[in-house]
Amino acid sequence: MRTETIELAGSSPGVRHLLQAWHFGQPGCGPKAYIQAALHADEIPALLVAQALREPLAALEAAGDIRGHVVLVPWANPVGLAQQTLGLHQGRFDLRDGVNFNRLIPDLTEAVALAVSGQLGADADTNVALIRDALRQAAAALTAGTPVADLKRQLLLWAIDADTVLDLHCDQQATLHLYGLTPQADMLAELGALMGAQAMLLATESGDSPFDEACSRPWFELQRRHPQQPIPLACFSTTVELRGEADTGHELARQDAAAILEFLRRRGVLAGVPQPLPAPRCQPTPLAASEPITAPCHGIVVFHAQPGDRVEAGARVADLVDVETGAVLPLCAQSAGLLYARCATRWARPGQPLAKIAGTTLARTGKLLSA
Repeated sequence: MRTETIELAGSSPGVRHLLQAWHFGQPGCGPKAYIQAALHADEIPALLVAQALREPLAALEAAGDIRGHVVLVPWANPVGLAQQTLGLHQGRFDLRDGVNFNRLIPDLTEAVALAVSGQLGADADTNVALIRDALRQAAAALTAGTPVADLKRQLLLWAIDADTVLDLHCDQQATLHLYGLTPQADMLAELGALMGAQAMLLATESGDSPFDEACSRPWFELQRRHPQQPIPLACFSTTVELRGEADTGHELARQDAAAILEFLRRRGVLAGVPQPLPAPRCQPTPLAASEPITAPCHGIVVFHAQPGDRVEAGARVADLVDVETGAVLPLCAQSAGLLYARCATRWARPGQPLAKIAGTTLARTGKLLSA
């Protein structure tokens, strides 16, 4: 294992933020996999899974069983790890400007499209090499005046030329679920079967450029713009939501790490014969058909459905209790589906997302992810 440590651009005198990556295998030799943990820095199960991956990857490397290059970033957000407000960890939003750490990741599509203009040909492998080189150059050309901008730049530099990108997160209270590009539904389903996912949400663009799409969508866009040239979707990238914040334990972490390693084996990154694929617990569904249950007003939240429950259209998911009048406002699902995530707090503000249901009948537009 080789450790690489980067110092991010400073925010004030005397303050340093260090970002670390662990490298296994040989760069430029075989397929590349990139795994990062907790870009939302308070999503601790992701940090534990990264630790659970370290020892087996080191053992595989020592045995000569890494056929490619694995980059593991064990804490992807040192800025967010340091954020405390009134004794509570605040890792989802940058306290400097309120921006979600996993939004507005630089989109390199236009820079790459310009760089490869007129150079794409009839050979898919040559096109992939050309586009990967342009992606690396575009990421290297990004400028960063703040620690967070530099963080996003550096993470992209490590990830942008990978064949596989796994962005490890968790929700507040949730089942294990995945997000991915619609054209890569089969590969997402493979990972979902290995990890026991209970929801897999598909979109070609979810809005606000999260990290996984910043890595995969340039390939989709170039493919769409150049239908006459063979351009594979050469980067499979997904957000892996490792259940809820409280689902932090060694056994779960080892289980998730083993599933990730098996997925890398099936991708040719690791040596060995892949195991039979487990039966899937669900099928991928459109992210646009997922239903957010939101609070129309203040109130006490009383849930009637747990993460993992299947609900029917019209089912009562939660109540809001008015503390002034005692009135109870039922909140019901519009469509049938699986409740895959809900909030951990029990006091709601107007407009607050309370739960998410993976359905099939809705057709939302605009920004599809929660804040």
